[in-house]
Amino acid sequence: MGTLGNIIWFLCGGIWQGLSWLIAGILWSISIIGIPIGAQCFKFARLAFFPFGKEIEYGTTPLSMIANLIWLIISGIPIALCAALNGLALCITIIGIPFGLQCFKLAQLALAPFGAKIRS
Repeated sequence: MGTLGNIIWFLCGGIWQGLSWLIAGILWSISIIGIPIGAQCFKFARLAFFPFGKEIEYGTTPLSMIANLIWLIISGIPIALCAALNGLALCITIIGIPFGLQCFKLAQLALAPFGAKIRS
């Protein structure tokens, strides 16, 4: 189910979720100070392209809390809002519910990506 789900996800909307993370990563990487944040965005872009079969482990450190606060103000809210609205639209049908749940997973990640780790 994971491989089939990832293929359907990528073709039917996952590409937009991943592109939003890629664009955020490129914009953050323009400045030297933003490169670590951009690198984190690129890591989560891979997850956004193919989220099935992966879990997110959240952890916090003082440095990740500061980075999450800066991220939330500048980039986190728009990405999380788009993912949540996409998830609501997908949950209208029974077939779309698993895809909507992946959107909600990505929306939660967009609110606090730093300190999070991806597990397969």
